[in-house]
Amino acid sequence: MAASPLETGTETKAPQTARGWESVGAGLTARSLLIAVLLTILAGLWVRQSEIVTLATQVTESIPAIPGLAALVLVVAVNAVLRRIRGVKAFTRAEILVIFLFVTLSSTMMGVGVMQFLFALMGTPFYMDQDTLAKLHPLLPRALMPHDLVAIKHLYERSPDGSVPWHLWWGPMLLWLGFFLALWGTLYCMMALFYRAWAEEERLSFPQVFIPLEMTGGESGVTPFFRNKLMWSGFALAAVYNLINIAHALNPSIPAIGKEIDFFPTAPAPPWSELAPLKFAIRPEMIGLGYLVSTEISLTVWVSYFAQKLVAVMGVSMGVTPGTLPYAQEQGIGAYLTLAVMLIWLSRLYLRRIWRQAWSGREEIGPEGIRYRWAFCGLAVGFLAVWSFMTLAGMAHWVALIYLLLVLAVALVYGRLRAEAGVPLVWLFPYYMQKKVLLYTFGTHPFQAASPTTMPTWALFTFLARGYYPAVTGYQVESMELTRRAQINPRRVLFAICLAIALGFLVGWFNHIVPYYQRGAQNLRGIWGEWIAEPEYDQAVSAISTNTPPQEPKIYATVIGAFVVFALWTLRLRFAGFLLHPMGYVMTCSYGSLIWGPFLVVWLLKSLALRYGGMKFYRTTVPFFLGLALGHFAIAGILWGLTGAWTGSAVQGYPVFFG
Repeated sequence: MAASPLETGTETKAPQTARGWESVGAGLTARSLLIAVLLTILAGLWVRQSEIVTLATQVTESIPAIPGLAALVLVVAVNAVLRRIRGVKAFTRAEILVIFLFVTLSSTMMGVGVMQFLFALMGTPFYMDQDTLAKLHPLLPRALMPHDLVAIKHLYERSPDGSVPWHLWWGPMLLWLGFFLALWGTLYCMMALFYRAWAEEERLSFPQVFIPLEMTGGESGVTPFFRNKLMWSGFALAAVYNLINIAHALNPSIPAIGKEIDFFPTAPAPPWSELAPLKFAIRPEMIGLGYLVSTEISLTVWVSYFAQKLVAVMGVSMGVTPGTLPYAQEQGIGAYLTLAVMLIWLSRLYLRRIWRQAWSGREEIGPEGIRYRWAFCGLAVGFLAVWSFMTLAGMAHWVALIYLLLVLAVALVYGRLRAEAGVPLVWLFPYYMQKKVLLYTFGTHPFQAASPTTMPTWALFTFLARGYYPAVTGYQVESMELTRRAQINPRRVLFAICLAIALGFLVGWFNHIVPYYQRGAQNLRGIWGEWIAEPEYDQAVSAISTNTPPQEPKIYATVIGAFVVFALWTLRLRFAGFLLHPMGYVMTCSYGSLIWGPFLVVWLLKSLALRYGGMKFYRTTVPFFLGLALGHFAIAGILWGLTGAWTGSAVQGYPVFFG
C-alpha cells in the first residue's frame, strides 16, 4: 500500500525526462474518458436543476466544484468494490484523478460566473428597458448575440410551444466556444511558464491538491486517508454542524447553529458604525484548507481586515461620508496589478532561462504537457486571437489590449494565490475592477471617443471582469501539480482538460437555453448577472452624451493598494521572518468580510500547534482539517446540493453558497 504524503512528510519524485513522462500512468484511457463524459452530462443536469430551475445551491462556485468532488467520491467508492471482484480491473489512481479534473472543469464552465452571466449580457440589451437600450442595438455585434426581439422575449418569458430557435443560437454558440478555448489556451500557456518555478524552485504547497491526492493515495484497498481517525473526527464535526442546520431547515422548531455570527446586529453610533457589519463566517472548508496555509498569510488576512475597518472609523471621525472608506476592491486591483508585475520581475531570470531552453532544442516535457517553446508561442498566438476577437466584435484596439492585459494580470496572481494559499473561493480576486479601474481612472470620454461601438461591446465582455472565468488558472496550476505528484502522463491530462472545457461549455449552453425557452428565465428567478448587465448597458448609453469624469478617491485607493503590496514584499525580502505577507493583503482586499474569521481561527490553531507540538504534531493534525473540509463539501455540497436540486423548497431554510 502506498504511503500517504501526510504520513511520510515526503512526496514521490516524478520522472524528469520526456520519455519518463510518457511512460507514467496514462490517466486518460477509453474507459476513464467515457466515465468522465457521462458524469459531465449528469453534472449538467445537476447544475440545471440546482442553479437554474430551483436556485437551491450554486454547486459550481465551490472549489473544487461540487460535481467534480462528487464524481471523485463516486469513482473512489466504486473502485473499492471493483477491487474485490475477481477478473475486473479497478481504476488506477491516474484515471480517477483525470476523471476528477475533467468533471470539475466542465462543471465550472456551466456555472453562474461563466455561462449564466454570458446569457444575461447577451439578452439584457434586447429585453430590459428597450426604450433606452434600443440605441445600442445597431452598435452590438450581430454574430455574437441574436438581435431578434421576439426570440429574446421568449427566452425571458417562455416560448409558446417551448421550442428553442436554434438557428439563431448556433452561430453565437460556436463563436463563443472558440473564444473560450482561445482564452483557456492563453491562460494555460501563461501558467505553464510559471508552474515549475513555483512548484520546484519555490516549493509552494498547492493546498487544493491534498484532498484528491489523499483520497486516491492507495493503489490497493482502502487508502490510509480513510483509515485515519482524525480525518473522520473532522468529517464528523463538519457533518454535525451541517446536519443541525439542515434539521432546522426541515423543522424550524429545532435550533440552528447558523452560517455566521454577527457581532453588531445593531450598528453603533458613528464613527464606530464603520465597524459594522462585522460577521464571523462559519466556513468549515475554509478553516480546513486554511490550516495548510502559512501563518504569515493567515495573520495578514485578519490584521489587514481590522486595519481597513479602523481606517474607515478614522475617516468618518475626520468628516468622510460614512460607508465610503476603505475602498477595499479599489485597493485590491492596485495590489493585484502590482503583485503581477512583481511576480514577473522576480521570475525574470527563470523566464530568461526557459526562453533559452525553448529555442535550444534541449528542453524536456514536464507536468505542463507542452514544451516551453509551444507555451511561449501559445501565449502569443492565444493572446492575439482573443484580442482580435474582441476588436472584431467592436472594441477599439487599444481598449481591448489594455483590458485583456489587466484580465491576464489578475488571472496570473489568482493562479499564484491558489498555488500558495489554496483558499476555496472562486471570487477571491478584485472582481469587476479590471474594467472599473480604467473607467474611474480615465473617465468614459476616451473610451467613447475611441469608437461608437467600444462601450456597448465592452459591456458585453464584462464577464471577463465580473465573472469568474479568469479564476480557472487555479485549476490549471493544480492540474499540473496533480500530474507531477501522481505521475500521470501530462499530454493526456492536457488533452482531457481541454476537452472538458469544450464539453462543459456545450452541455452548459444546452442546459441553460432549453429551460429558459421552456419555462422562461423570468419565471426561473431571472438570469444571474442581470443586475450587473443592465447598469453596464445603461452606462454605455449615457456615455454617448455624457462624460463621467475620473474619480480621485478611487484612484488614490488603487495607488495605496499598490504601495502596500510593494512595501510588504520589500520588507519580506529585506527582513527574514517578517510576519506579514502581501498575499494575505490582496486576499483581504478581495473578500475580507468573508475570510477574516476563518483565517483568524486557523492562524491561532496552527500557531499553537507549531509552537507547542512542532512540525511532527502539525502534520499529525492535518488529516483532521482535511476531514473538516471534506465533511462540509460532502454534506452541504453533495448531499444537501442534490436534495435541493430536486426538491427546491426544502433548502430555502438553509441555502448554502460556496462563493
